Amino acid sequence: MSKWIYTTITSIVFIVLILISGLDQNPSELKNIKLGVKTHDIMTSSKPVVMILVDSLMDESLQKVIQNGEAPVLKFLIDKGKYFSKVVSSYPTMSVTIDSTLLTGGYAHQHHVPGLVWFHHEENRVVSYGSGFKEIWKQGIQHIILDSLKDLNAKHLNPDTKTIFEDLSNKGIDSASINGLIFRGDTKQIIHLPDTFARYSDLPEKINVNAPSVFSLGSLSQMNPSNQTHHVWQKFGVNDPFSVNELLFLLENHQLPPFSLVYFPNNDQVVHKKGPEETEGIIEVDKQLQRIVNAFPTWEDAINEVSWVILGDSGQSTIINDKEKSLIKLKTLLNDYHIYELGTKVMEQDQIVLCVNERMTYVYVLDDNVSLQEMAEKMKQEHRIDFIAWKEDESVKVISPDHTEILTFQPNSKHKDIYDQSWLVDGNLEVLDLKYENNQIQYKTYPDALARLYGALNSHQGRFLVTDAKIGYEFTDDYSPTHLGGGGHGSLHEKDSYVPMIVTGTHSYPKHARMIDIKDWLLQLITGRGNSPSLENP
Repeated sequence: MSKWIYTTITSIVFIVLILISGLDQNPSELKNIKLGVKTHDIMTSSKPVVMILVDSLMDESLQKVIQNGEAPVLKFLIDKGKYFSKVVSSYPTMSVTIDSTLLTGGYAHQHHVPGLVWFHHEENRVVSYGSGFKEIWKQGIQHIILDSLKDLNAKHLNPDTKTIFEDLSNKGIDSASINGLIFRGDTKQIIHLPDTFARYSDLPEKINVNAPSVFSLGSLSQMNPSNQTHHVWQKFGVNDPFSVNELLFLLENHQLPPFSLVYFPNNDQVVHKKGPEETEGIIEVDKQLQRIVNAFPTWEDAINEVSWVILGDSGQSTIINDKEKSLIKLKTLLNDYHIYELGTKVMEQDQIVLCVNERMTYVYVLDDNVSLQEMAEKMKQEHRIDFIAWKEDESVKVISPDHTEILTFQPNSKHKDIYDQSWLVDGNLEVLDLKYENNQIQYKTYPDALARLYGALNSHQGRFLVTDAKIGYEFTDDYSPTHLGGGGHGSLHEKDSYVPMIVTGTHSYPKHARMIDIKDWLLQLITGRGNSPSLENP
């Protein structure tokens, strides 16, 4: 085997495994830990806050495992705390955009991370943080690694929008990020790449990053020297058991900071493969949570000593198990135009760039002679598309194959929605299933639709459309991953957008049940200035 083939295969295996969920392992447990909090932090509450972000955690399947007696810790935390079944995620409902919203408290137009795959207008190239095998192969492993491990935080995440890690650091408060891809902080940290990369490619041995004072990203930057769940088949440590081992290490060594974000990625792959009703992943999540609470003398001690937040990131909806029915082939739909080929340089003749984010897609129109409305009308012919939206001057236009009239909206006007956001809305409200009632804009099928869609359309430069697939369907451009018979996400629809949240160990809650409101609440809670239980829109 040549060095080039060996390097390419090794690299692809690495990045696929590090970014896509893998196998679960059960290393030895740490028992009866005496909680240790860093003592040099100031302006903090009496209890540290640990947020565990569970990929693709959904209410229906969570309730099912609890009713079946298969999730004792999750049931305990719900019984002892407060449960929110419908927290509104970000949009598109893809992890990097959602995590950016969670950590910055802004939608995509504020944090500037548009999705898992998007077109960088200034650099004239497609940015991908790692999606499927074919896409990674076509895009090139070096670009994927540098975009996901370095540029995502250093360049793409808006430097003018601070993360919770940066805000806490400015107050002299330490924090931790364990296995999160969005981690920007104020402390210099190092990500170590495997020796193979540096030896047989142009990639460096290490990547310097700004992260929280306590930072772990699998075996690339681990704290616990005995944490062994980091082999190739274990995603180099980007897995649930590794995350738990790192958290237990902090507790054992009296180094738990006032805030820790701990990422559990494993459930996502289970749901993608087997569908939203699958509960196997949640049962395994509970087993990992048992390792954590069993480290305390009692479970009651765990919630007395720490405030816990268990949060999903996005939902998923079932994809029809028939590729001819379920896959919307955009290259076929738009074959009248010259479409950019992934993995090549953008050429003058290229009219369109497609960036598929599962059930949502950015369609970039590079040809100034093609209007966005012309492209939208072309796409409207596909009945499996839910809606198509684009910017026109200061407003947003939305059309749907199911409606003849257009919906137009823009921010900062006389109509208030249930979140006290103001909009000027005109045209057919049914396009986004809106309702004006009691002098308020009400959301039904698409939670917080106006703000989230506006955020995506103003998240980065370029002429582009946003389009969603209807329930049961997803987009493909020949290289993007598909999930036939399993689950997919990305869309504005409530099935992809609602996630559950458990809050235990505090009586303070966010103002609204939205991902965008969680950062401000956490800052208040961590600094000991938590708001009263005043959730206005549960």
